[in-house]
Amino acid sequence: NICIASCLRRDSSNESGATDAVSLSMSMSEIEDPEAKGRKKRGRPGKQVSNKKPRRSPTDKTTTVSRGRGKANGVAQHNGDNSDPVTLFEVVKVGKSAMQCVVDDWIESYKQDRDMALLDLINFFIQCSGCKGTVRIEMFRNMQNAEIIRKMTEEFDEDSGDYPLTMPGPMWKKFRYNFCEFIAVLIRQCQYSIIYDEYMMDTVISLLTGLSDSQVRAFRHTSTLAAMKLMTALVNVALNLSIHQDNTQRQYEAERNKIAGKRANEKLELLLQKRKELQENQDEIENMMNSIFKGIFVHRYRDAIAEIRAICIEEIGVWMKMYSDAFLNDSYLKYVGWTLHDRQGEVRLKCLKALQNLYTNRELFPKLELFTNRFKDRIVSMTLDKEYDVAVEAIRLVTLILQGSEDALSNEDCENVYHLVYSAHRPVAVAAGEFLHRKLFSRHDPQAEEALAKRRGRSSPNGNLIRMLVLFFLESELHEHAAYLVDSLWESSQELLKDWECMTELLLEEPVQGEEGKIRTALIELTVCTIRQAAEAHPLSVLTAKERKMQIDDKNKLTEHFIMALPMLLSKYQADSEKVANLLQIPQFFDLDVYSAGRMEKHLDGLLKQIRLVVEKHIEMDVLEACSKTYSILCSEEYTIMNRVDIARSQLIDEMTDRFAHSVEDLLQEAEEADDDDIYNVLATLKRLTAFHNAHDLTPGIEQGSMPEQIAVQALQCSHYSILWQLVKVTEGAPTKDDLVALRRVVKSFLAVCQQCLSNVNTPVKEQAFMLLCDLLMIFSHQLVSGGREGLQPLVFNPDSTLQNELLNFVLDHVFIDQDDESQSMEGDEEDEANKIEALHKRRNLLAAFCKLIIYDIVDMPAAADIFKHYMKYYNDYGDIIKETLSKTRQTDKILCAKTLILSLQQLFNELLQDQGPNLDRTSSHVSGIKELARRFALTFGLDQIKTREAVATLHKDGIEFSFKYQNPRGSEFPPLNLAFLEVLSEFSSKLIRQDKKTVHSYLEKFMSENMSERREDIWLPLISYRNSLLTGGDEDHMSVTSGSSSKPGSVRSKKGRPPVHKKRIEGDVESSWLMRNDTLQTPGALQTPQLTSTVLRENRPAEHMADPDSEPGSENDFVHKRGLMEDDAEPIFEDVMMSSRGQLEDMNEEFEDTMVIDLPPSRNRRERAELRPDFFDSAAMIEDESGFSMQMF
Repeated sequence: NICIASCLRRDSSNESGATDAVSLSMSMSEIEDPEAKGRKKRGRPGKQVSNKKPRRSPTDKTTTVSRGRGKANGVAQHNGDNSDPVTLFEVVKVGKSAMQCVVDDWIESYKQDRDMALLDLINFFIQCSGCKGTVRIEMFRNMQNAEIIRKMTEEFDEDSGDYPLTMPGPMWKKFRYNFCEFIAVLIRQCQYSIIYDEYMMDTVISLLTGLSDSQVRAFRHTSTLAAMKLMTALVNVALNLSIHQDNTQRQYEAERNKIAGKRANEKLELLLQKRKELQENQDEIENMMNSIFKGIFVHRYRDAIAEIRAICIEEIGVWMKMYSDAFLNDSYLKYVGWTLHDRQGEVRLKCLKALQNLYTNRELFPKLELFTNRFKDRIVSMTLDKEYDVAVEAIRLVTLILQGSEDALSNEDCENVYHLVYSAHRPVAVAAGEFLHRKLFSRHDPQAEEALAKRRGRSSPNGNLIRMLVLFFLESELHEHAAYLVDSLWESSQELLKDWECMTELLLEEPVQGEEGKIRTALIELTVCTIRQAAEAHPLSVLTAKERKMQIDDKNKLTEHFIMALPMLLSKYQADSEKVANLLQIPQFFDLDVYSAGRMEKHLDGLLKQIRLVVEKHIEMDVLEACSKTYSILCSEEYTIMNRVDIARSQLIDEMTDRFAHSVEDLLQEAEEADDDDIYNVLATLKRLTAFHNAHDLTPGIEQGSMPEQIAVQALQCSHYSILWQLVKVTEGAPTKDDLVALRRVVKSFLAVCQQCLSNVNTPVKEQAFMLLCDLLMIFSHQLVSGGREGLQPLVFNPDSTLQNELLNFVLDHVFIDQDDESQSMEGDEEDEANKIEALHKRRNLLAAFCKLIIYDIVDMPAAADIFKHYMKYYNDYGDIIKETLSKTRQTDKILCAKTLILSLQQLFNELLQDQGPNLDRTSSHVSGIKELARRFALTFGLDQIKTREAVATLHKDGIEFSFKYQNPRGSEFPPLNLAFLEVLSEFSSKLIRQDKKTVHSYLEKFMSENMSERREDIWLPLISYRNSLLTGGDEDHMSVTSGSSSKPGSVRSKKGRPPVHKKRIEGDVESSWLMRNDTLQTPGALQTPQLTSTVLRENRPAEHMADPDSEPGSENDFVHKRGLMEDDAEPIFEDVMMSSRGQLEDMNEEFEDTMVIDLPPSRNRRERAELRPDFFDSAAMIEDESGFSMQMF
């Protein structure tokens, strides 16, 4: 490798050979030999007379370099090998050479001819921006910066909006890394002399300043990244200088404090000289950083492009963390604080991460105190940011603030974060759980807790913490989301949540005086959730081998503990149905082998005994179903305890069956003389059988006869389970023809019973019968024979039209009801709101059950017309169900679905005619409602008009026929009775392509008489408007296509001079294309939308109206209102990208004389240079924003 060879040939005394990038310490030989040091020092006057040029201001010299003299990166080019990289850009892009080697080669060429070397570097930045132009040596020497950049802008390839920093792919991602590394290594290797020669750095900074002021996004983006990385490297140099100054000062003080006989005066002079030179170097570094900060950062941190703003904020965070003595003050923190209100999530994210790096260091908190007080409210509010990534980082930042100072956050601030543990977005919830852990569970005194636990006879000291968790859960008033709370705290409070011994002790001990029962209920619920979390983990997480082993250990631990504890807990709380239902969920997480391996059968007997007592004592369905599920789990054939459990279960079921038979017999004998106790006995036993029948094959017989409503509901459910178990036996075995006939007879009989129950006077019976009918029709539909089960064909049931109509009428009568009627029926109920929600949930289930029959083609699709017509009226209650039904039916049959849509509109129109008569008020809300529904239906057809072409055309055909179906009895001079329907139909005209509009118009004319086309009276306006909708666009194809548009902010591109896009014409006879339904259509190709670039065309027009297309609304007004907080260098970010231009920055020092100057802090022994800086957050210097920010959070 030529680069490596040149590195090996380099003299070891070369400045670029320095290997220590952190320390600036000089050897004693340098201190003792001033001449040697002077030769290594920067090119100051008198040292390099032959090469010295007058000092240039960064704005005097333009920038850029070209490749010349047959060299690239200091290496001679080989004309015969075109595959080797020959430019700095190509070398960095390929990334095969060590970056230090590349930089050392450039330094070598700079020493030989610094103009040509700088030309290489300038062209490197130009090419990294994606520009194809090249700066020549004549341009470099004779043209100003503005002229060179204008010339490069003219040569910029604008056919594509991409440039290296935005191009996708791993190569360009690596290029970005190499680009940043090159700049860092360049400054590191030049930090001892070249950067002080008053030429190289001035030229580079001048170039980057000019490019960052360009209207071309690629130039601005690339130069800003380069400048920020350059600034970061200079900050590192300044930090090293400061450290070296302090070391030199200490050496000087130590030498001066020696007694006169041992003091070396020559060494003191050398140290003084060295300190002076270091101070001069520091002053020059300060000037360079001031030029970059004021010439680039203060303008680009509010650039119109979000990526550029993000770069600035990310780097200023690095400066503040790297060199906190100089940069961690209010003068720089204010930029991060203001940008917290940025409209783009990625910029806000960079702000939060930059602040996290600062708040992680506890030593920096005093310097952040004023910033925290000023921007704390904004940071806390960002925990509700609509961008989840931003919200997560905001919560983490608030947690760091809490760790640094508990007094920094008020109770209200903490409460704003607490409730996020219930967030549906898990990363947000986990971050909030970490905050909750730090606030509530990490401040206890272990010794005091252990002493308290011993006094109360507990083995665990976590009792108070668990009580605190329970109280938090209760106070949050989200009692149905215990699993969310446990999952949120699992990563941070796992040790506490796994302390099941402590939880059991709290549950078994006697309640404290005044303790409410709901505390125990909440503790049981949380305990069950922690057991589930330990045994199953999060469903979306992928466990490592270590985590899998931990999960197995946790499962064994909880099994061994609760095998003994659960019977005691059930015994203590067996009278409380809610507590028992939760406790009975625990066995499903057991490792049941532990019963046999640990010889714990006696505890199993105790558990079965308690479950039996619970079954005998309770009739609540959730408790009974929990018992049934527990028996089902314990009876798994893979475990040796199966026989013991099966015997206990069989005994229980036999007793319930005998009891049910006797109670039913007694009830039927007493008939009308039966009292409430008799009815209760039958109902209680039937509920128990029904619950067990859900998980166990009982197949009991149920007598038919008159029975109370509650018993009828349970009997229907129990019979349903019996049929399902019989079906399971048939499908899993080899059924005979007699078996199939017998089952079909049972199903047919049961369907008839359910159909009769639809006419029952009791609503619960009707609803139960309806749900069972829908379920059985779904199960015994044509899908039963799929998957190679053709032998089950005798079991397939297809509902006849009578049953379909009864099901549809039930839905219309019990689902689409007015809320006022329902509210009146619930008037006076203390839990009115809860009952309304429950009733709505029940109606949604009824509608969903019927819609499934339509979707799977069990009920004829036209029946959906009566459902679709309620889409707008009941949108809030059932809009999602109806929309999904519409989507699924369209996938099944587009044509039939379109016919169903138009049928639903026709039904509404007919209902309106019946109410208002033939003379409709076309301005009434009812007509507007039908038109709005039609508009919504039209939107569901989507953008691809080719796919929906035939369906839309059929819809228009049916609509036209309906409109002219009935002639006016008053004569042909009056419009047909349904003509007003054309106004509704016109809502679908936009979904017709140009050819079909002509065809539909021709079809319309077949129904029109000659005088109709000439009528202009108001009553004929529907026909006029519909004809106009078909004629509009007749000469232009309005077919919608999905085309990508530039998503890059600030993209403005002139379309002048572009040739028109030619469309293919569709040939052939289109008159009957949609009527025949069997033709094929040649579709035109997708229209090519010109790709937008991120540059502004070089025109003499203001750019102040440039918008950020992908910006998010919400915080702009707030940001602008806060302008009073800003100094002269701080303007809103929502303005022209050229806002930093002032005559191409002719005199940078004069322009920024009123703005902040970077003044590096003095060494520890030079505090006389320190000056009091203004407090930019002082209330006297700020205009408070009373309105508060208005960013939309969700």
